[in-house]
Amino acid sequence: MNEGRIDFPRVAATALTQVDAIVRRWLPDGSAEGPEWVARNPSRADRRRGSFKVNLRTGKWGDFATGEYGGDLVSLAAYLFDLNQREAATRIAEMVGVSPYER
Repeated sequence: MNEGRIDFPRVAATALTQVDAIVRRWLPDGSAEGPEWVARNPSRADRRRGSFKVNLRTGKWGDFATGEYGGDLVSLAAYLFDLNQREAATRIAEMVGVSPYER
């Protein structure tokens, strides 16, 4: 069901208010190290934590071993769960209890 344009900034900002719960759910083997969540990258045969990080203040993430990165939790969901950005935003919006659509 297509209800209009996705409000990506609002979805990403709302998700960021729940970043701790989200990274613990999506990357359960990780841990907080200062302002970052450090985990193994579940999309590859990552043997140890260290190169895959999510900034807990901004939602920016990166795998410094492969050069893959993104600017928010929507792009992280798309990456981790092999979704397009619209699908990722819609699922996150549902998870955090907001409408994904522009008002």
